[in-house]
Amino acid sequence: MSAETKIKQIEGGVTAAKGFQAAGVEAGVKYQNRKDMALIYSTVPCKVAGTFTSNVVKAAPVLWDKKVVEQSEFAQAVVVNSGIANACTGKPGMAACEETAACAGKLLQIPADAVLVASTGVIGMQLPTDRICAGVEQLVAKKADTLDAGLDAAKAIMTTDTVHKQIAVEVEIGGKTVTIGGMCKGSGMIHPNMCTMLGFVTTDANISKEMLQKAVSADIVDTFNMISVDGDTSTNDTLLVLANGLAGNAEIAGEGADYDIFCEALHVITSYLAKKMAGDGEGATALFECRVVGADTKENARVLAKAVICSSLTKAAIFGHDANFGRFLCALGYSGVQFDPEQVDLYFMSESGKLPIFSGGIACDYSEEEATKILSDPEVTVLADMHMGDAEATAWGCDLSYDYVKINADYRS
Repeated sequence: MSAETKIKQIEGGVTAAKGFQAAGVEAGVKYQNRKDMALIYSTVPCKVAGTFTSNVVKAAPVLWDKKVVEQSEFAQAVVVNSGIANACTGKPGMAACEETAACAGKLLQIPADAVLVASTGVIGMQLPTDRICAGVEQLVAKKADTLDAGLDAAKAIMTTDTVHKQIAVEVEIGGKTVTIGGMCKGSGMIHPNMCTMLGFVTTDANISKEMLQKAVSADIVDTFNMISVDGDTSTNDTLLVLANGLAGNAEIAGEGADYDIFCEALHVITSYLAKKMAGDGEGATALFECRVVGADTKENARVLAKAVICSSLTKAAIFGHDANFGRFLCALGYSGVQFDPEQVDLYFMSESGKLPIFSGGIACDYSEEEATKILSDPEVTVLADMHMGDAEATAWGCDLSYDYVKINADYRS
């Protein structure tokens, strides 16, 4: 963040920006006695940008949203359900997207192709469109611009998440106060390959569609693409960013100071949400961060960092609070990046301190008790200094616990 850019975190999520409303309701799509449908709505049309899963098997909502992002004149609403993913559902699945959008469009008095849809949950089940449409009616009737309404929406999109995830910030652009808010869900089937979750960002910034998409596509490389829980890239991964222009700043139509400030503020939102997802991985007890410094290129730094947080053995070591540094070196070694192991320095870090573990090709003379203490904290960092150059990157994951298997062995029930 540049020294002159002042980004202030404020309360709320998707309703923090001017003109945005939200709601969350119990529609009984699959779950009982919990909110399972959410709505985000802008009182005016929005520019929209999106990034989606790289999985060849794409859920129906992903296909619908890609079309809206690429072809629609504007977007104005997002309808989300949890419990059923609407993936691997063929023509009926696409029909469910169309019916949901048509229902929302009619009630909100906007075109159906201005309605984005998203689903998360069990793959292969068909959506009960009667309950979905009834849920849309509830959402439209309940929508509001309050912080509580945004919180309801954030809770309604959760599946195996243990906590809701939302954030909002303010920043000055062109003499106007611009607000950006976001929410996401993600706990399992998460792997850095765009975009590893459902995420929704709203802003009142006035920015062109082209520059909004450019900002979003560039940002995910070092945020959502740098997290992993279990190595599985979902069929439903979606990040949608809506900008309605109500802040009143001069349109950001090209690169420059205003664009840079917007990108910095967006990065605060996305990096926060990415870390929240990684730390809330299914069964996780700790956020596991790998920071690589001194790499020869930025891309190699990313590859090295991701290799460490994606390894089942390093994740298990973090869970066991075990300073088994060989596992971390091993992951760096099979990443595909060439380096001299005798030049690598490894450190374990947390609130409890920073401990050198490996240097000059051999183990450091460290205290196992101190290492265990550091690795027992709820947020643990492995720092790898490659001594090859000036490039660096950070990746986020979580430990691998017994509960991960229990959760996923019983997921469909």
